[in-house]
Amino acid sequence: MTNRKIEGSLGASRRDFVGRAAGGACLLAALPVRVAWAAPPRVEESDETAQQLGYRHDTKTVDKKKHPRHAASQECVNCALWQGTPTEAWAGCAMFGRKQIAARGWCQAWAAKPA
Repeated sequence: MTNRKIEGSLGASRRDFVGRAAGGACLLAALPVRVAWAAPPRVEESDETAQQLGYRHDTKTVDKKKHPRHAASQECVNCALWQGTPTEAWAGCAMFGRKQIAARGWCQAWAAKPA
């Protein structure tokens, strides 16, 4: 019987490599995965969409003359388009795509949540 290992090699065969790779993959799969997701960007009042919708981070700063439909009780957090929980300070909105809006904000698209 001949020795399959060649002199001068590191002593690793293809079979050794495949076995170690499979073992390493199993080990990695068993470890908890921690991915650092960056927070989605926030809407700026200067953004084009924000300006078109009259968006403000704080409902108290809305210009009553420009937006007569605005009421002080209207906030993004109680809007039907709000995609977060009531306790979140920032969350998604159907009007702003992947950007987040302030819970205490307001825009012209505000609509009461259905009861």
